[in-house]
Formats: sequence, structure tokens, C-alpha cells
Amino acid sequence: MAASLVRLKVTLDDVEPLVMRRVVVPFRIRFNRLHEVLQAAFGWTSSHLDEFRIRDVGFGLPDGGFDEPIDARKATLLSAIEDIGARSFKYLYDFGDGWTHTVKIEKTFPVIAGLDDPILLDVVGRCPPEDVGGPWGYEEFREALADKTHERHDELLEWWGSADYDPTTVDVVNLRKNVDALAAKWKRKARKKA
Repeated sequence: MAASLVRLKVTLDDVEPLVMRRVVVPFRIRFNRLHEVLQAAFGWTSSHLDEFRIRDVGFGLPDGGFDEPIDARKATLLSAIEDIGARSFKYLYDFGDGWTHTVKIEKTFPVIAGLDDPILLDVVGRCPPEDVGGPWGYEEFREALADKTHERHDELLEWWGSADYDPTTVDVVNLRKNVDALAAKWKRKARKKA
């Protein structure tokens, strides 16, 4: 495949309002780096396990368990897509909370000189707070903060630190900075190896 870049639409499943990101990454990106891009683009903290699932094949960090995923540090998005043939797949972050994202390949691009860094193109919706309990905990979190009579209002207010939470307000500038910083970090690592 001659394409060197791929535009991905990544949507957080089972939450309202919509939380979506569009990113452009090298098609030959390894899954562990794609994980870093998605963490930066969404505003997650990368403090939990993750796995990409393309049909019945998992890509993640092997842990010696029964259902061992393919090592995300060695497999590339391009090779997985060519081998498996899917145009969409799942990205699971935080096995406990179960944040599932749907990743769709929207477009591939030919080689463009000098453009091989990840790019955050589009941002819709604020990412839920970490450790809030997954999509259902997130719904309860928003309801409890908004309703002073909710049985968990005080508890979640103390945990969050404020009654203000707007799921539509997103710090796009900071998210883009975080994605841009990955390219600089990866280039420093590549120079050290050379």
C-alpha cells in the first residue's frame, strides 16, 4: 500500500454528548504509539491498561495472561489492517472503567514530504474524568454534580473539587500541544538511537 498517512475518526462509545477526535497519523505507526496519540488527543492520563481490537485480534502489552494480545510495540496499524482487512476497530482504555472507542479509517494519503507527525485535526466534546466509573459512572457523575439533592452530590463534589463541569468545553489548544509534543519526543528518541 503506497499510503503513508491515515485519517482516523475516533469516537468514545456509550457517552453523551458526543466525544470525538480526528487524527492523522503515519499508517505504519505502531499500536503503542497510536495509544499515545489517542491518550493525548482525548486528554486521558495513560494510567491504565489498553488494547486495540481488530475483529478477534487484540494488540496490547503482553502480560503473561491466557488471552495474550499481539505485542503493540511490534505491530503496526498498516500491517494489521492489511492482514485482517477491517476499516474500523475498537480501542479499549482502562479495563476497569471500560472506555471503548470506535476507530474508523476515513482516508489514506500518499507520501507527503515532511508530514509524518501525528496531527489532531478535529475535537468534539470533553473527555470524561479518569476513574469516574466508565460511561455509566460518568452519567451519574454529571447528574450528581448538577443536582444538589442527588445522594452522591457531596461525595462527587468533593472528589471533583467543583460543581462546574461542562462536557462541551474542551481545552483544544492543550490537547493539540500534547499531540505535537509526541512528535518531538519520538524524534529525540530516534536521534539517540542513531
